[in-house]
Amino acid sequence: MAASREMLSSVINLVGLLAIVCFLYDNFRSLFSILKAVLEPYFRPQLPHNLADKFGKWAVITGGSDGIGKGYAKELAKRGLNVVIISHMREELIATAKEIENLYKTEVKCIVADFSKGKEVYEHIKKELLDIPVGILVNNVGYAASPDKFYNRSEDFLWNIININVGAVTLMSRIVIPQMKQQGRGAIVNIASGLALQPTPLWAVYAATKSYVRSLSLAMERELFEYNVTVQCVIPSFVLTKFIHFSELLSRGKLFGTPVEKYTRSLVFTLGKTQQTTGYWRHAIICFIAKLFPEWLRSRTLHIFTDYIRKESLKNLIKEKEN
Repeated sequence: MAASREMLSSVINLVGLLAIVCFLYDNFRSLFSILKAVLEPYFRPQLPHNLADKFGKWAVITGGSDGIGKGYAKELAKRGLNVVIISHMREELIATAKEIENLYKTEVKCIVADFSKGKEVYEHIKKELLDIPVGILVNNVGYAASPDKFYNRSEDFLWNIININVGAVTLMSRIVIPQMKQQGRGAIVNIASGLALQPTPLWAVYAATKSYVRSLSLAMERELFEYNVTVQCVIPSFVLTKFIHFSELLSRGKLFGTPVEKYTRSLVFTLGKTQQTTGYWRHAIICFIAKLFPEWLRSRTLHIFTDYIRKESLKNLIKEKEN
């Protein structure tokens, strides 16, 4: 009996140890990959030292006229890359292009396209990109709204969020991959969300689309590895963009939000260094703490949080109507 207890205790200890090792590896793998990439040039000086040499001189950013997309475009331009920015907002697109050209003296091309229209926009984008050797694609364009119950969403809203959050990342990747394979290099950056890591009531469809982005990215990374094409999945927490304008709590920026400039500077630094990242140290800490708890508990906790945000946004809407 004593021997059986000792054996059972040893097995339990071994399983516990393996669980801890797997958890730590899963959470610190990105950090180790970044450290390896930072130190590698000192031991292998023949490697490319900048993004243009590593991936190519042109980058395409969807949703590039505002928020994370605009910040990412500016960071790439700062590093000497030419950028193509795609958005449905013509005036903001032109203003962003002028700003980037004036600041960094790089080439900027604008493509006006509304991804909510679905299939019809991609032929136009293909033609516009025909003569551009795309080295980096940033699938940033996204669509969201204040929290609400799934069955209250309109059919138009559901098609918009599917076309933009699922359709764009899929079809834009399909457009550039043949060229990247031929070039023997390239990078695709897909912006998902921390909400992709568990079901999120009241943001059910948004979280599900971002879960798709994460799954697609991790699968694409393995499929394209042999062609020297990097695929990076980004799972940020809240960044101070128009996406969260409906909530005063999220927009305060002290606890939840990160300024776009800080976030994109950090995020671009990770490109080519890790396949999956939160993009910023504070987001990594939030993700690490969240993963300590089971999925069902994270989901229920988020339900309380999103319900508070929903009520807050409804109060703000009532105040606006009264004023």
